[in-house]
Amino acid sequence: MSSSSDSEKPAGMGFRGNCQTTAMGIMPHSDIDRALELSLGLDISFWPQLPRVSYYEDMYVQASEHFPGIVIDVANQRISFDSARFAEGLAEYSEKMADAATFTLTDEYSAVYRRFLAEDLGQYPAIRGQVIGPVSFGFKVFDENDVPIIYNEAVRTVLFDFLSRKVNAQYAELKEKNQHAFVWMDEPGLGWVFSGLSGYDDLVAKREYREFLGSLAGPGALHLCANVNLPYLLGMGTALLSFDAYQMEILPKGYAAAVAGFLKSGGIISWGIVPTDSASLAGETPEGLLALLRNYWEVVAANTDITVKRVAEQALIAPARCCLKNVGQAGASNEPVATERQGSCLLQPEEQLVEAAFEHLKTVSRILREGFGLYDS
Repeated sequence: MSSSSDSEKPAGMGFRGNCQTTAMGIMPHSDIDRALELSLGLDISFWPQLPRVSYYEDMYVQASEHFPGIVIDVANQRISFDSARFAEGLAEYSEKMADAATFTLTDEYSAVYRRFLAEDLGQYPAIRGQVIGPVSFGFKVFDENDVPIIYNEAVRTVLFDFLSRKVNAQYAELKEKNQHAFVWMDEPGLGWVFSGLSGYDDLVAKREYREFLGSLAGPGALHLCANVNLPYLLGMGTALLSFDAYQMEILPKGYAAAVAGFLKSGGIISWGIVPTDSASLAGETPEGLLALLRNYWEVVAANTDITVKRVAEQALIAPARCCLKNVGQAGASNEPVATERQGSCLLQPEEQLVEAAFEHLKTVSRILREGFGLYDS
């Protein structure tokens, strides 16, 4: 058992990161059992989202259940918004807001959520859920005039409240299984607010998001699989930030103070360091990824009073991104591969990549934990 020389257990999350493993909720698997087994094999387990099993598993569709005005076209795999339906449905929705079932994830919208909850989840240092965030949802879903609904202030107000209730409903169910449960928001949209073409900018997004995080029953947590403005995200008021660290290559010195301040506040950073595209993964080793991650952390240590060990104590280790579409083919076959697991199971290239990334992930985590003596979560 190790004790921290320069940090206490983060109050926001209730557990130390200690370079433990987690991953994105979205997985490319069509075998529900295998996806769940892989998730349960990580330190911070989560329930998988499986869009190849059903269109209802798409993260936008999954979160949209019972939101007034939503139209789901399963045949063409399209989600849209009808303003007239929204106006007509508001009264009925308002009546249902007091019913917890309005915001609870149903079996139709997730093939695995209830199965995950049926597992013995108290043994994990923490467990996690996920919901698409309101900014991303608002940018992704268009109305009948092909305008993102985030630009409609009346709809946006309802959307933020709706997804807050979705997160809180999921958090309540997860917390019954593990006291350190949390739900992170998938928010690639927070990488889009800096675009000069966006009518919803970073200042408005930050103000509204801080209010949104304040409405959550559990600790606020964000995840982005996109290019990030790290100081901006760390200043959101979230207790945990997960991001694609692999794509940075170099951590700018100007980011060091923001990282240090976040860690001093008790925050945890999930460093997405293992690539899941075939071209990148084929050229990497766990040792090389470890060196890249250590370089980031040493920039923080060299420019602040935070030690590398402190960064490690408040770190989770994760894949850089999910993998639903293989990018490049180096190191991954185009043909399904038979793998033994209680019989023969055919793995698609994306599934191979995710599983290879998980193995790299575990190796990087093990080396870091052994090197820093991090065993107490």
